[in-house]
Amino acid sequence: MATAPSDALDERQTAPTAEEQRLIAEATLLEPAVHKHPRAFYTAMRKLDPVHYDEKLEMYLISRWEDIQTIQRDPITYSVDHGYHNQQAKGFAEEFRRILEEQGGGYFPDAIMSDPPYHTRIRRLLEKAFTAHRVKELEPRIAKVVEDLIESIADKGAMDAVQDFAIPLTTRIICEQLGLDWDMKDRIQRWSTAVTAQIGRMQNREEMLGHAREICDLQQYLIAKMHEREADPREDMISDIVHAKDGEGEEAVLAFGEAVSLIRALLIAGNETTATALGNLVFILCTQPDIAETLRKSADDDRLLNRFVEELLRIEPPVRALSRMTTREVELDGTLLPEGAHLLLMYASANDQPDVFESPRTFDIERKNMVKHVSFGGGVHKCVGLALARMEIKVAARELVRRLGDFRLAIDPEDIRYLPTVATRTMESLPITFTRRS
Repeated sequence: MATAPSDALDERQTAPTAEEQRLIAEATLLEPAVHKHPRAFYTAMRKLDPVHYDEKLEMYLISRWEDIQTIQRDPITYSVDHGYHNQQAKGFAEEFRRILEEQGGGYFPDAIMSDPPYHTRIRRLLEKAFTAHRVKELEPRIAKVVEDLIESIADKGAMDAVQDFAIPLTTRIICEQLGLDWDMKDRIQRWSTAVTAQIGRMQNREEMLGHAREICDLQQYLIAKMHEREADPREDMISDIVHAKDGEGEEAVLAFGEAVSLIRALLIAGNETTATALGNLVFILCTQPDIAETLRKSADDDRLLNRFVEELLRIEPPVRALSRMTTREVELDGTLLPEGAHLLLMYASANDQPDVFESPRTFDIERKNMVKHVSFGGGVHKCVGLALARMEIKVAARELVRRLGDFRLAIDPEDIRYLPTVATRTMESLPITFTRRS
């Protein structure tokens, strides 16, 4: 069994404050103020109610690292399939599904968000796409995309780090890997927002209808590309998935709907979450100049760069939380959960737990146990694209500090706005200033 270090502070041994008690009694992740500044709520849950029922969200919030480990070790009791798909378009699910069936080429549940043994087969076939495009071999191509983008803005002295850097960078890279058209970048951004909103639990019906139209557009576009690759395979991930095979028989290949869902997931996950991480990267460079300077002096040190990436992912995970559902009555950390209980695994809270990560709000590149973070999930559902995400973040960090300096926010941190979704804590924009290095 995984255990946390015993020599660090255990929050549960400290007396709760009045504010922590109020948060447990009144707060919800759906509150804009909590969504923007969630850490006090995380602390209150970890101390007072680690399996906390959020009445407005109608979900149990799992806030402690060890409880998340327990859940990830048991994918049958704690179902991703039920948790994720019961979250899909919550409150509007039937209408959402009907729109996609009528206008989007079909309703295709996310095949990768499933349970063993079905998930085992799907993951094995999906991994063939990543095997065919080994991440290490991609580094020079990723570096070229990063260099070109930075050079296009280096003399401007200012940019929106989200809209001018993070989103264009991740979109270009995933387009190249999937074999999609780069001129689709604006549509891809809208598609990413629409797909993420379906698990975010913060959309109203009017927003759902707009998002559903975007997802219909996305699916029709992908289906056309898939038919092209069926007839004429290319060196890209769409071709890899369409033609993926593992053994013989019907189960050895992906059904068409499964393939649609996987390509859709790669496009969105490969864009939205990595863009969120890159926005967090620039925020760190702007607000912690000592870290930026350490990074600049060590830009050729691959070990340090890798450690920087892991600590960035720990301290600001691009995926804040993902859901599960219990398939039977089960006790977790002293709380009896009924069958069908909807859970939200709070990765950001677990990464902030002081008896696991000492001084968790300190950005420490030499932290000894940083790899224990849960930002990529864990167990059989650990993120399949984690190596590519790490590579993109590392190359972006290296080239930013090599080519630019004097990073500063051009906005008060309190004025930063975040996308309305409980699944991520994604900045809508991040205006900054900088100088070009000679």
